Amino acid sequence: MPLSWNEIKARALAFSRHWADAANEDAEAKPFLIAFFEIFGITDKRIASFEHAVKKYGGSAGFVDLFLPGQLLVEMKSRGKNLDRAYAQAMDYFPGIAERDLPRYVLVCDFARFRLYDLTENLSHEFSLAELHSYVRLFGFIAGYQTQVIKPQDPINIKAAERMGRLHDQLKAVGYVGRPLEMYLVRLLFCLFAEDTSIFERRQFQDYIEQRTGVDGTDLAHHIATLFHVLNTPAGQRLKNLDEQLAAFPYINGKLFADPLPPASFDAPMREALLDLCGLDWSRISPAIFGSLFQSIMDDQARRHLGAHYTSEENILKLIKPLFLDSLWAEFEKIKKNRNKLFEFHKKLRTLKFFDPACGCGNFLVITYRELRLLELEVLRAAYAGGQMALDVHQLIAVDVDQFYGIEIEDFPAQIAQVALWLTDHQMNLRVSEEFGAYFVRIPLTHSATIVHGNALTLDWENVLPAECCSYVLGNPPFVGAKFLSAAQREETRAVFAGIENAGLLDFVAAWYVKAARYMAAQPSLRAAFVSTNSITQGEQVGVLWSWLLAQGIQIHFAHRTFSWTNEARGKAAVHCVIVGFGRGDVAEKIIFEYADIKGVAQAVKAANINPYLVDAPDVVLPRRSKPLCAVPEIGIGNKPIDDGNYLFSTAERDAFIAQEPASAKWFRRWLGADEFLNGFERWCLWLWNCPPTELRAMPEAMKRVQAVKDFRLASKSAPTRKLAETPTRFHVENMPGTSYLLLPRVSSERRSWIPIGFVDRDTFTSDSALMTAGATLYHFGILSSTLHNAWMRTVAGRLESRYRYSVAIVYNNFPWPAPTDKQRKTIEAAAQAVLAARQAEIDRVPATSLADLYDPLSMPAALLKAHQQLDRAVDAAYGYKGAASDAARVAFLFERYQRQVAGT
Repeated sequence: MPLSWNEIKARALAFSRHWADAANEDAEAKPFLIAFFEIFGITDKRIASFEHAVKKYGGSAGFVDLFLPGQLLVEMKSRGKNLDRAYAQAMDYFPGIAERDLPRYVLVCDFARFRLYDLTENLSHEFSLAELHSYVRLFGFIAGYQTQVIKPQDPINIKAAERMGRLHDQLKAVGYVGRPLEMYLVRLLFCLFAEDTSIFERRQFQDYIEQRTGVDGTDLAHHIATLFHVLNTPAGQRLKNLDEQLAAFPYINGKLFADPLPPASFDAPMREALLDLCGLDWSRISPAIFGSLFQSIMDDQARRHLGAHYTSEENILKLIKPLFLDSLWAEFEKIKKNRNKLFEFHKKLRTLKFFDPACGCGNFLVITYRELRLLELEVLRAAYAGGQMALDVHQLIAVDVDQFYGIEIEDFPAQIAQVALWLTDHQMNLRVSEEFGAYFVRIPLTHSATIVHGNALTLDWENVLPAECCSYVLGNPPFVGAKFLSAAQREETRAVFAGIENAGLLDFVAAWYVKAARYMAAQPSLRAAFVSTNSITQGEQVGVLWSWLLAQGIQIHFAHRTFSWTNEARGKAAVHCVIVGFGRGDVAEKIIFEYADIKGVAQAVKAANINPYLVDAPDVVLPRRSKPLCAVPEIGIGNKPIDDGNYLFSTAERDAFIAQEPASAKWFRRWLGADEFLNGFERWCLWLWNCPPTELRAMPEAMKRVQAVKDFRLASKSAPTRKLAETPTRFHVENMPGTSYLLLPRVSSERRSWIPIGFVDRDTFTSDSALMTAGATLYHFGILSSTLHNAWMRTVAGRLESRYRYSVAIVYNNFPWPAPTDKQRKTIEAAAQAVLAARQAEIDRVPATSLADLYDPLSMPAALLKAHQQLDRAVDAAYGYKGAASDAARVAFLFERYQRQVAGT
């Protein structure tokens, strides 16, 4: 057990006084260093060789004054010698040291001055012998007190997973597979972490492998199996004649090493792979991140994108801070000067229980536990300020891993989650030890988290953690769209969604919201928050899910509007997500986190209410309307041929067809879908419905096309499609106005501030990838092209991937139009015409220009941008809108207007 910091500091003072008198030009390095290490309670028997022989840069032999492999290299010089030169000499030794043994620290000293280099953090500290006691905490790594600043983006997280992946592959190649392999690696992970964080002695595991096993690796599996058994056996129950090196390992408990595993098998390369893992500094590993990386190594495809689908710490904090952490810190700040209230607050922290019903490798639980322990540390600092810390630290720490519960459908990540919480617990114990100057460790393990291996949608959550005992439900349930559910998932959700109309439209994540709402019935004070794809707050799903949730008394307490959910590894996966915090009943203060840039930083905005679309507006759920709310032209989809492409042609294909069959020329019509409209390329449709039979039969190539369409429709599994085969020259959906019409793409890039729309002549056919309305005027074009309408669309529309998907029934038919005066209408029409004119001017200047070019935010012409801004002013004036420019403010205004129009007021 390490000495207390008070004892170490006293020894450092005595050391400085002694060597200030004794040090001279004839002083010897070895006794000086032996005495230096005794400051930390380390005897010369525990120090690797003095005058350690290594090859220097260039191949010549050299001797290091003291070397602790993987930790420290010391180079001593006579008093007054140049320490820069000493450091250069120390670095010359590095080429002769095995990579896994390279030290993190280099100490150069001339008996009167010390200079310590931290090669990982690229820091150095220099001080005199007399100042040693003031800097002695820099050497906490010698005493066993070293605490690391865990950096989520530290490359060592990836390196560790990749090296573990190599060992995994080698074990798998010799036939060691399945659950035994998974458990074997979890146990090795614990041992690797333990020897770098003072659970074991420094390098205890690595030294045992290096010193007690043969280089060919054939006896390594036997030694590891024996070690696992020892780690699971209390000291008093071990063999009396147990090998001394094995007996030095502590009893771990926690059932981590309890289950027997079949013997593994190693060879020389596999032994080297394990020793390479030992060479990493596992104290720098983030358990929250490594757990998911570790899981990825078990899957070949996931390995190729290592870390592509785990949750970053930053994003986890976006959820847990508003859910509970911010309020706990605020409470602490109010009472931190009242010792009695601090004690009560500390007791409260111990009573909190956290439940993640889709916990994976435990990321959310791990970060929650870490943050709770950090808060507890601040509580203890405040409660025992002024030198009142001379108490048993074991009695002070109350927060523990047994406050955490989870459900995970796969066994391996469930095991990782359990271990990750233990590792986090130990990292926090090291911080406590550093803070209080007294070694604190919870070994053997007596408490553990409750991580249930099972299906969260079929398990009764009450059997995992009764709702009346639960404080918070949180997590990141799986992202699977409704159309992509497996048969098993569809069956599971069917049971969860029982009684909810049209539940087949809901994404997989919605099942966790429903389960949580039902779970809360027994404990109304319980609060929950989930990360979700933003689809549950947009489009049709809102009406299905939130109508039911609101009817159960569920209210949204905080929300992060759409942002890009990323992680911190290569091959980063990004998806557009929201975070929704909710509970039964209302709360006094609600917050919406707005993103001007979905990849940027959120701005917290207080809200009077947060509705299902995550805006500050009443709890409105838009229905699927068959007709517009207001007196405006109806809008419908374009033509849908169901022709297997037989009637559609590029310009080159059309010309070749006409060259072969000249009589077909008059039956071609220009064909516009969203893609053609936006990107400016031509397609053509062969429209033969009005072609007299005599003319059609005189065109053999056209007849071949008609026959191909008929055959295609007859081969369909859909009865309505087979019925269409009776009229093969007609389309499934036909929408061909006799006048010009307004075209609106059904899908448009999320990068655009405005969906480009436009007027199309009567002879052009529109495909079903676009919407169209005959009878639309410049006024209608102006309103639909305004920021007000586009903000509404961005909020309530669904998504195709991340692109906007414009819906007639939800977006257009529910949109609350203004009631302009004649003057306001004319102003809008003039501004709309100016937008069209600005477009055309640019196209006339550069004929190849497309609408996609014009509406790209990086290339949008200044004149067109100015025209749109003028149009926005005209539309805002017609509405009487004078609020903020943000989408959230505009949509809140529109929801209020919607409610008034629905109510007829």
